[in-house]
This record gives sequence, C-alpha cells and structure tokens, in this order.
Amino acid sequence: MINVTKTFFPPLKEYRKHLRRIWGNEWLTNRGELVQELEMKLKNRFKVPYLTLTTNGTLPIQIALKVLANGGEVITTPFSYIATTSAIIWENCTPVFVDIDPDYLTIDESTIESAITSKTTAILATHVFGNPCAIELIENIAEKHKLKVIYDAAHCFGVEYDGQSIFNYGDLSTCSFHATKIFHTGEGGAFFTQNAKLHEELFYGHNFGHKGPEEFYGVGINAKMSELQAAMGLSVLPYMEDIMEARRYVVEFYDRNLDFSRMQRLKIREKTEWNYSYYPVILESEDALLRSLKRLKDRNIYPRRYFYPSLNTVDFAGKIKMEISEDISSRILCLPLYKGLKDTDLKLIVDCI
Repeated sequence: MINVTKTFFPPLKEYRKHLRRIWGNEWLTNRGELVQELEMKLKNRFKVPYLTLTTNGTLPIQIALKVLANGGEVITTPFSYIATTSAIIWENCTPVFVDIDPDYLTIDESTIESAITSKTTAILATHVFGNPCAIELIENIAEKHKLKVIYDAAHCFGVEYDGQSIFNYGDLSTCSFHATKIFHTGEGGAFFTQNAKLHEELFYGHNFGHKGPEEFYGVGINAKMSELQAAMGLSVLPYMEDIMEARRYVVEFYDRNLDFSRMQRLKIREKTEWNYSYYPVILESEDALLRSLKRLKDRNIYPRRYFYPSLNTVDFAGKIKMEISEDISSRILCLPLYKGLKDTDLKLIVDCI
C-alpha cells in the first residue's frame, strides 16, 4: 500500500535514549527538560525569538484567537484544513471567508479589504502546502485597519520567505507537528511570535493561565507538550536534512515525469525557499480526478483530496459562495510524498495519472 504520506520513525535506539532521560528525571509533563531542549533547538534553527511547544497544532490557533480576536469577525480562507475554521467558531468568533488565488492557492489578498467591517478584529490566513501568503500586502492591510494577523503555518516547517523563517511574520504563527508532517512529535505543535508581551500572554494561556503555582495571569487551557512528545521530536530532528532531500527527490521526479498539459501544479510564491511538504495537482475536471483516483486505488495507491470540501460549504460555517475555492477543491489531488518512496512506486503513480 502506498499512502499519501508515511510517518518517519527515527531509529528506536535513539528514541529509547531520550526515554531513559525521562525515566531518570522522573518527569513526564509540565515543561520538563526535553521540552525546553527541543524549544531551544527549534529557536536556534529558525532564528525566532519566542516559541512555545504545544500538545497539538490546533490549540495554538485557538489560544491565538482567544487572545487576539476578541470574539469578533475573523477574515479567513475557505481553502484550508477544517481546524482553521473550527477554531474560529470554537472561540466564539465569526469566520468571514474570502476567495483564494487560483495559482498560489492562498487567500486572495485583493479581496480582504472589502470584507472588513467594524466587527473585524483579525485575519487568519493559511500558508497553503507550505506556500506563503502575500505577506507584505496582508500585513499592510492589517496595519491600515488595526487588525491582528495570525498565520496558520501548519505545513511550514523549514519554509523561508525573503531570507528568514516564515514563522517570523504576522503577530503570530502556528505550526503542526502531527505525525503526518515533515517534522513531527507524534502529536504536537507550536506558536511563534516576535512580541515578548504577546508571547507571555500566549504562554500563560497554554498552561491554565498559571503565573507561578499559586497565582493566575488569566483564563487558560492545557496545551502543554509532554516529555514523551519532545523525545520523539528530539529523535526526528537530526534527520531533517535527509527527510527534506528525499522529499525534494520525489517532487523533482513528479515535475519531470507528469504531463502538465492537462493539469496544473502548485505555483510557489516568489522569494520562497519551499519545504516540499505536499505535491498537489489540479486536474482538468472533477470527473478526471475521480477517474484518476479510481485507477490509483485499484493499484493500492491512496492519494488525498486535500483540501476538500471547500470550507465555505460546510454546514456550520455559513454556506456562502466561493467560486475559485470550490472549483479548485473539487479538482485537487495530493499525490504520495514521503521519504522511502521508490522509483518503481513513483513511476506507477505517474502512469496512473
């Protein structure tokens, strides 16, 4: 079976090495030694001033919305994973969808300003498949209208834009370290910011609001990463260059061998150092997608319709029309991409498409 992705498992002896540290410390959670070590290594890797690890990639979005959106309207994209929109609604905010760019697949920055009302408090934009949004334009709009900018950067481990980590943009960025991601801690995530005061508020927010053992900063939730998760991250991190190189090879194989006369590939935004996180193809019709999907599944190959459906069509999200997002989501297919795919596997996938 060839799935759309496959979790990278580091050598078991290396994970056990970190487990022995946990057993020696007798410390499983509440920001132990391994969590703090992983945070420091990621700070150094990305040259970011403030980050906090979390137990998954959705809670940092919720915490960010709680702190920054204040129950208002949040302008967002319908072309993202359901967690982006669900988090907005969960935090008693209102999602306001604007359509997407048909080439980059990120939020169409030219439509944002017309969606702003007196109730708008934030923009929550997704860097789709690791492809950055139009960062400068979005942040100019936000500054003009005094809005907060939250980037859902779930797919962005290792992405650089204009010479620096993608996590250094916006008021806040979040990332997912789920087992399906390039870098993972099994389950996990993080939030990143350059603002010390905001980081302090977010940090307390992810730890029940604690300010020391007997005082509380304010309302909080439990989003702390465990030592077991950090152990997995510390075991995976040394292999990131090998993982990236393997994924680059697969992407370049597809680029060379697929026939793009009848389908479209993702256009990577200028000034971007991409991370080879996904390989989406946009077929000429939904019928062509479904026929290709059947051929692949008949050969035990399982790509993914990602992102599908367009989130503006989900019942609880309001059901308004977003022509480009709905069209793209009906025709897009993410092909298998992970370390360990063989040339024979890749040739079979290409032949099926």
